[in-house]
Amino acid sequence: MRLAPKDKSQCGSHRAGTTEYVKPVRLAPFLTHYSLKNNHQSLTINNYFRTFAENKQTYQVFVVVLENIKIAISAIKAQFLRTILTVVIIAIGITALVGILSVITALSNTLEGNFSSMGANTFLITRYQYSQRAEGSGTTQKPHPLITYNDAKNFKEQLSLPFAKISISVDAASSLEVKYENKKTDPLARVVGVDEYYIANSNLTIEQGRGFSDFDIQNNVNVCVIGVDFTTTLLKGVNPIGKTISVRGTPLRIIGVLKEQASSFGNYENFQVLIPLQLARNIFPITNLDYQLKVSVPTKAQMDLAVNDAVLTMRSLRGLSPLQENNFGIERSDDLLQRLGEITNVLTIAGFLIGLITILGSSIALLNIMLVSVTERTREIGIRKALGAKRKLITLQFFTETLMIALLGAFTGIVLGVGLGYVIAQAVQFQFVIPWGVILIAIVIALVVAVVSGLYPAIKASKLNPVEALRYE
Repeated sequence: MRLAPKDKSQCGSHRAGTTEYVKPVRLAPFLTHYSLKNNHQSLTINNYFRTFAENKQTYQVFVVVLENIKIAISAIKAQFLRTILTVVIIAIGITALVGILSVITALSNTLEGNFSSMGANTFLITRYQYSQRAEGSGTTQKPHPLITYNDAKNFKEQLSLPFAKISISVDAASSLEVKYENKKTDPLARVVGVDEYYIANSNLTIEQGRGFSDFDIQNNVNVCVIGVDFTTTLLKGVNPIGKTISVRGTPLRIIGVLKEQASSFGNYENFQVLIPLQLARNIFPITNLDYQLKVSVPTKAQMDLAVNDAVLTMRSLRGLSPLQENNFGIERSDDLLQRLGEITNVLTIAGFLIGLITILGSSIALLNIMLVSVTERTREIGIRKALGAKRKLITLQFFTETLMIALLGAFTGIVLGVGLGYVIAQAVQFQFVIPWGVILIAIVIALVVAVVSGLYPAIKASKLNPVEALRYE
């Protein structure tokens, strides 16, 4: 195809430097061609035709997809009740999956928050090891002796680690009435006797006021640090710093308020009163109190050395021979978090399998419903094929319907599942966060359900003989 004569004088062209201009040639109302040559760069009419063809093809695909969506919406409206039932079936499966995994995620966040309060480079010395406590009353093991105050005091004096900070604490009372003026606490509060290192070793943060000083601890000053929940109950509407509360008739001046902590399983971490250790021993003169030691080191690399020295020191205090097992427990923060991760992983897998089984039932129901829909619309399919509709177009139509139903069920299930997870988390005081990962998994599963449940009915519809389909009644 020649766009211009060889003799440039006939087309009115002129030369300007190295650039050659050619008169435009009108090829179509929407297309005008210019030939421009400059520095070995050229744009030919083939590029125009190729671009136009690609754009036209893309537009045609868009039109086909849009038309199939419109047809799918019309089909869904025509079978509204059946569609609603199908969406509900899919939503039940997605709700079970999202709800279970949301609660497990909230549980994991709560437990991690509680255990991380130990601190990153901290370990506990307790009466029993965690695994031994978990065995419960069914164990036949000899009971371990209590960690007495003398044990704790001697341990702190004898542990030869200058870089370690050792705190001693005791749960003096787990359910005690605290009074302020003419008001008293409801629910009952927890009272803990602590030393000057307890707040830092427990990874607690002072939100208002200050913590305990060496002077407060050594002189048994009647001061206390309270949990944040006191500011919304007993001391609501007043500045708590400097106010005096009463514990068993002993006046305590508030010097600090702790920052809010994650709370779970009825443990009111935000409803506790911290008082000097000796003061707690005076207010609660109980001989069989079980004390707790918490050791903190600056870096994780020093943990192994500190744990080994702590074990040797406690064995020496307990008078254990080299062949005797430890009659106390060592709980490292990193070990507890690892064990917690293993437990939550098992729960997550179990919850995922339960939800998956439910979704499997939903996919079977969706498959059956789409097969019924294909059967009922046999004549419609025959008419479309007689008018020239290809197999791909028929397949795309029914697959689009299945996909839309599956996505509607997924959206409904996600909303219900997240809502259910939130309600359960709030009821049991778990730390709930929106489980975006779980939501993404639910969407992927819904797409898989759509593919598995919709592909076979769609292919079956496309293979129908148009002549036989038109005869179908």
